[in-house]
Amino acid sequence: MVRFIPSITGKFVPSNHKTMKNNILGIHHITAIAGNAKTNYDFYTKVLGLRFIKKTVNFDDPNTYHFYYGNEAGTPGTILTFFPWEGIQTGRRGTRQVTEIGYSVPAGSLDFWQKRLEDHHVIYNKVSEKFGEQYLTFLDPDGLKFELIVAKNVDNRTPWVTSEVSEANAIRGFHNITITSNKIERTAEVLTDILGFQLQERIVNRSRFVTDTIATANIVDLVEAAGEAAGHVAGGSVHHVAFRVQDEETLMYYRDKIAAAGLNITEKIDRNYFYSLYFREPGGVLFEIATDNPGFTVDESQDELGTHLMLPSQYESQRVAIENILPKLD
Repeated sequence: MVRFIPSITGKFVPSNHKTMKNNILGIHHITAIAGNAKTNYDFYTKVLGLRFIKKTVNFDDPNTYHFYYGNEAGTPGTILTFFPWEGIQTGRRGTRQVTEIGYSVPAGSLDFWQKRLEDHHVIYNKVSEKFGEQYLTFLDPDGLKFELIVAKNVDNRTPWVTSEVSEANAIRGFHNITITSNKIERTAEVLTDILGFQLQERIVNRSRFVTDTIATANIVDLVEAAGEAAGHVAGGSVHHVAFRVQDEETLMYYRDKIAAAGLNITEKIDRNYFYSLYFREPGGVLFEIATDNPGFTVDESQDELGTHLMLPSQYESQRVAIENILPKLD
């Protein structure tokens, strides 16, 4: 039997999406903007203890790095990427943006993280709670806002472990994202009617949408801030969020579905490690749909992930010049 629950728009959506052939499998990756490559690299690998999964360049600007950070295997749902544009102005949080990134951490680890943030002079707020989950908020060196969240359900994803961040404390991957809008109704329609999320709970002006197709990286919070000014995407801002699908066939299923809803969407783009489509949801946030295939081991073994500068084929002939321009990380 298919059970239906009401969406925020009053329409009804099926609650057993995992039985459907074509599914959005939560969040694939999140891409943000930084202002200095080495500062970014040091913070995410040394302070947060994430694995450096891939060192490559921006497809449209080969003189700028594109960094990928994730868990041990570089699993979709753990991948945070950055364009570190040297000297870019600082952005401003506001509406029409992804305003918070939530990471999942183990129960009992928040004391460790609070002390670690203090020791590294990171701006943070003390532990609080929402939706029955404890969380610790902090800002990265560019002002990008994060929450370390102890999820209600145990997160069994295999983390990257360092000499300073043990398995008992290590970040598992994404828990959720937060989108802030002046009015959330049309964004909610995209989540429920196109991407298959369901409204789970609402607290004041925050509405939580969840997909049951996967157990982690499967939450989008929409915050309605009617009178707030639009944000400015620059340093310390999220550039886009990518939602995950299994393969190219499913990707193109969603292309047809999004186009049929009247939204402008790109053709399929080969990003070397996944295939992508891009569209801007009605609230102004750039969404991507990205495939699991071919994955990050297509050009490096799992043991070697992040140890080489990997260039898209169109830039390989310019390798020496690009290497001379890119900032050193060591």
